[in-house]
Amino acid sequence: MTAKLAYSSNAYVNFSAEETIARIAGLGYAGLELLADVPHAWPAGLLEERKQSIRDCLRRHNLAISNINGFMMTAVADPRQPYWHPSWIEPDRHYRAIRREHTRRTLDLAKELGAPSIQTEPGGPLEKGQSWQQAAGVFYDELMPCVDEAEQLEILLLIEPEPGLLIETFEQYLEFAGRIDSPWLGLNFDIGHAFCVGQDPQDWIAPMAPHTRHYHVEDIAATRAHAHLVPGRGAIDLSATLREIARTGYDGWITVELYPYIDDPDEAGREALQHISQWLEDN
Repeated sequence: MTAKLAYSSNAYVNFSAEETIARIAGLGYAGLELLADVPHAWPAGLLEERKQSIRDCLRRHNLAISNINGFMMTAVADPRQPYWHPSWIEPDRHYRAIRREHTRRTLDLAKELGAPSIQTEPGGPLEKGQSWQQAAGVFYDELMPCVDEAEQLEILLLIEPEPGLLIETFEQYLEFAGRIDSPWLGLNFDIGHAFCVGQDPQDWIAPMAPHTRHYHVEDIAATRAHAHLVPGRGAIDLSATLREIARTGYDGWITVELYPYIDDPDEAGREALQHISQWLEDN
C-alpha cells in the first residue's frame, strides 16, 4: 500500500503545536493532522507569527500536514458538548454562523499552511422536533458558502459522518452530498465511526472510494460504543479494512485519531503505528 500515515494532534492538547509536531515526528509518522482549535491552531486567534512557527517546525521535522481538523470547537466552550456546538443546524442562525465562519477560516488556514484538506462536522445533533430533511436543508444553506470558498482555494472540504449526528451513515452522506456538485467536497471516512453505526468498514471501502479523500483510523470495542481505542485493542477487522483500501489504489493519508489518550499520546501513537505498519506490510 502506498498510503501515508499521520497522527492527529487532538491527542496532544496538553502540548503546544510545536512540541506536538516534534513528538509525532519522533514516533515515525510522516504527517500530522492539525487541530484547528485550542491549543494548537484556533484560526480566529492565530497570529501570523504563530503560523510561521508551525511552518518552520514542520519543515525542521520533515513532517507534512495530512488534513486540518475543523470539526472540534472546544474554544467556544459550549456547555452542552465540547465538539459539536455550535453546529451547522443550530436553531439560532447567528450561532450557527460561528460554525460557518470557523470553517471558512479553517479553509484559509489550510491554504496558508499547505494542507490538502479540512474536515467538518456532518450537520450536528438534531433539535427536538427537527426532521432529517429540514436539518439537511439548513446544513446545505450554511455549507454552500464554504464549498464556494473551497473551490476558490482548491482545498478539499470533507464531511465526516459521526454517530449521533445528522449524517451517521454512508447512505445519508450520499443523499446529502448528491445535492452538491463540486469536486472539492468529499468524504472523511472514519473507520471507527462506520463500525459504531453497524457499517463494517471493509464492506464500505470500495463503494465509498469515489468519494473518500482522507481516512481516520481507530479501533472500537465489540459493543460498537463510540469510544476510540488504539488500533489492535478493539473488534474492527483492521487488516481486512486496510487490504480493501489498498485494493482501491488509494495513495493519500490515513490519520490515526486517538483523542481519548491525552494522558499518554506518545505510547498510544507508538502502539498504533506498530500495529498499522505490520498490517500494511501483510497487505
